[in-house]
Amino acid sequence: MELRTVKDAFDLQLSIVRDTFERVAKKQKLSSSKSQEVIDQVSHEIEQALANIKSVQGPMSPVDQKSILTELKHRLNAISALNQLEGSQKELNIDLSKYPKLLEKSFSSDMSKTYRNVDFDFHIVNQIIATHFYRQGLFDLGDCLINEAGEPEATALRSQFLELHQILDAIKVKNLEPALKWASTNREKLKLNGSNLELKIHRLQFVEILKGGNRAAALNYAKTFLSPFAALHMREIQKLIVCICWMGKLESSPHSELLAPTHWEKFPDELTRDFCNLLGQSCRSALSLAIAAGIEGLPTLLKLANVMAAKKQEWLAMKQLPVPVELGREYQFHSIFVCPVSREQGTEDNPPMLMPCLHVLCKQSITKMSKGSSRTFKCPYCPVEASVAQCRQLYF
Repeated sequence: MELRTVKDAFDLQLSIVRDTFERVAKKQKLSSSKSQEVIDQVSHEIEQALANIKSVQGPMSPVDQKSILTELKHRLNAISALNQLEGSQKELNIDLSKYPKLLEKSFSSDMSKTYRNVDFDFHIVNQIIATHFYRQGLFDLGDCLINEAGEPEATALRSQFLELHQILDAIKVKNLEPALKWASTNREKLKLNGSNLELKIHRLQFVEILKGGNRAAALNYAKTFLSPFAALHMREIQKLIVCICWMGKLESSPHSELLAPTHWEKFPDELTRDFCNLLGQSCRSALSLAIAAGIEGLPTLLKLANVMAAKKQEWLAMKQLPVPVELGREYQFHSIFVCPVSREQGTEDNPPMLMPCLHVLCKQSITKMSKGSSRTFKCPYCPVEASVAQCRQLYF
């Protein structure tokens, strides 16, 4: 199974450790139970022998005492307490010896060996940490860090994230007014990003009105706020209007999925994503991304550090790692494109171009193959012909 996230890999590793621990704990309980059973058997035989001695009337002859003790010895030998205890303890010791090895393999006790002397811009680091606190709504903590570190410029996004958390706090009590106000203010920007967040807000509000059973209020809300979206979202609007006919029995309507609580549960994440997009920010903070990527790449760094243990100075002086550190697609933001024809790396002056056949070449390669004119040329990887005008720039 392919592990898609750091959390998946971590959960899998923890499950292995947990299963091994539970197996050791089970063996320990069995060993303890067996030991107690053997102790009880030995105690019973000794107590039985003492009872036999006390049951004899009058003074007991040495011969009688010896016979009782001899019988006790035979019974204890038959129990074979030592063999029974050694057997269960041996099984426990085998699993106990494996468990520390698994822990050592799963959780490296010395990650410092992966340390490399990399120059950091501490101003940027402070800003990243402070912005992370603002994203989490920890404004007092962010302000404290900025004041102590002397990074006043790090407050640039404070007011925006404060507005975001005020909106999210209102959503928790199903108050959509702040969210709707923000979406209305940024309506054009949201449209350019292909977002229909404003419609989703009105949909949530409209469904709440339907639940309240006020048909007149629902019709008025639909005319006032839903009708402007009909041109682009007619099907969605029709589903909402039909629900008015099912007022009082919405659970039986053909569109009862509109009542699902998941709409409210997913909405804060959708709003946060669109909010951050308008700010030009990633949905996840730079700090959380850096830590998650570091966790995923740590096994490779540990292995490399162990291999180069004898070359410590060389390891510390490296400016570039000798092996690639494979990370998931969620950590690939600025991929490097190398033209398969010219073998040159894409740049702003020589960007990658998507051909109609979906093959990608650098602009200079396409220009050379078309000989600088608008006439068609054949793709070097398939029979499709194209012109420069038909090729689309991907980025840069």
